[in-house]
Amino acid sequence: MSDAYDFSERIGRVEPSATLAISNLAAEKEAEGADIVDLSVGEPDFDTPENVVEAGKDALDAGHTGYTSSNGVPELKEAIAAKLRGTGIDADADEVIVTPGGKQALYETFQTLIDEGDEVVLLDPAWVSYEAMAKLAGGDLSRVDLAPHGFQLEPALDELAETVSDDTKLLVVNSPSNPTGAVFSEAAMEGVRDLAVEHDVAVISDEIYERIVYDAEHVSLASLDGMADRTVTINGFSKAYSMTGWRLGYLHATDEFVGEAGKLHSHSVSCATNFVQRAGIEALENTEAAVEEMRDAFADRRDLLVDLFDEHGVDVDVGDGAFYMMIPVDDDDQAWCEAAIEEAAVACVPGSAFNAPGYARISYAASEERLREAVDRLVSNDLL
Repeated sequence: MSDAYDFSERIGRVEPSATLAISNLAAEKEAEGADIVDLSVGEPDFDTPENVVEAGKDALDAGHTGYTSSNGVPELKEAIAAKLRGTGIDADADEVIVTPGGKQALYETFQTLIDEGDEVVLLDPAWVSYEAMAKLAGGDLSRVDLAPHGFQLEPALDELAETVSDDTKLLVVNSPSNPTGAVFSEAAMEGVRDLAVEHDVAVISDEIYERIVYDAEHVSLASLDGMADRTVTINGFSKAYSMTGWRLGYLHATDEFVGEAGKLHSHSVSCATNFVQRAGIEALENTEAAVEEMRDAFADRRDLLVDLFDEHGVDVDVGDGAFYMMIPVDDDDQAWCEAAIEEAAVACVPGSAFNAPGYARISYAASEERLREAVDRLVSNDLL
């Protein structure tokens, strides 16, 4: 039988998400009855705060089930702008696009800025979808490796300066970082600013983990002098408010950018879900205690893992944000992760997926009991 589909060259540039592939495999094994400790997925193990759930229900009861204005309901956009102003960004509600998930905000940004052959600079290890989104837009990748610097950007600024040039179209910065948990210093961000201004480069500042910071201070790039007109700030509700399945995110940029990106937004997703947007207002305005509770729990789990790995002679670079950790493994990290799930029933993501071979990423968005169980299983199977 002949193949009726002639697939685009564009779709052939990318592979399926490695993180979701591991998570799907873990789910399949669990469906077969296996007890898998799944440390592969970046999803908080907390319920969505009850007041947010109730706000969503109230919105449904109130009939908020139709389309909204494409860029989002005015009340949510104003709440987002107020939140951004709290981080030092001079934000107005008209400079916001509300999207069905932060990933959609990123996708729209790449598609709005990148043409065939444009250079996109990534900081490695980098979240898997940045590369895919850049390639789908036709971009060419240049990369700066932060692994030799404990995953921090500040000591790698010279290397970044050697990479960014007048030919660079876009630089992607993610702090706190997925997959490392690194929080980049103010000096690092000022170094990014200086290069972006010098070479007239646009910057994506992916701040989805901004509320999950422990022993450091988060710096929003758009708050720095010279960055307001060249930064697209990406954020969302999935991580800080444990709203992964609600699919709600946003971008903030200049009026000009929002006007152009809004074309793609209106012709693709139309708008984010109405009643979910109403719940988002509640999340921004009335969940501080819940956010702090989750953040404190993640900090305790991070410290627990550091101690457990230290007991077994495994030295890890400790991040100050998000809920991820990169652990050094065999050079063949893909084979190590396959052995981890097949032999130890522990799901981790190969570092190669983030352009960091020799590491495995684990998510500590799991109970302390399950984290202890995971380390015990890895040790007993000679994987640590």
